[in-house]
Amino acid sequence: MAFRSKEMMKKILKKVGQENLAPGLEDALKKSLPDSKIVMGRAKRGIFAGRHIQFGNRVSEDGGNKTRRSWKPNVQDKRLFSYILDRHIRVKVTTHALRCIDKAGGIDEYLLKTPYHKMDTELGLVWKAKIEKMYEELGKMEVVFFTPEDEAKLEQGFKDMKVAERAARRDFRRQYYGWKASTEENKQGEGDESPAGLGDGSLHADDRCEPLVANA
Repeated sequence: MAFRSKEMMKKILKKVGQENLAPGLEDALKKSLPDSKIVMGRAKRGIFAGRHIQFGNRVSEDGGNKTRRSWKPNVQDKRLFSYILDRHIRVKVTTHALRCIDKAGGIDEYLLKTPYHKMDTELGLVWKAKIEKMYEELGKMEVVFFTPEDEAKLEQGFKDMKVAERAARRDFRRQYYGWKASTEENKQGEGDESPAGLGDGSLHADDRCEPLVANA
């Protein structure tokens, strides 16, 4: 635990140098830094949304004796999908932060809507700056719109491609399992088979069956 805003301000002034700061910049930095006093050390590695360790007393029922105790936030390890990064982000979040993310509409929207002075974790500040930069670069890209005729052609092309894929998959299954060949052979075999002697009307001498006579 530490006074996070004071420590971060000291680090910035140490790296940049207080004499190199422009007039009024120090006050602007203090406004943009998190204003929460006590922040957990493990909050550097997650998004806690203002939920940190709390202290109080445990009061006994009989004598009213007070014992110091602490309440730690409910931290979960989750995989959140980012649309701008097009992948899942594994991050430690509190249940309160999860509800805020769901209400905002996603991890990207939550980071964009939350101001810097309310983002009380260092990981949240890093992800917020990174996503803001990526959305800014995305906004500078040119967007091409298709005419309704081109959209209809693209849709028809996708449909034809799906039909061709289904036909190719069906032919492959038939060739692999031999469905078509086996059915044709069975049909041909049923058509060629006929009782002996009915086709040409005569029997060979060797094929005639002699009657069996019992010995007297």
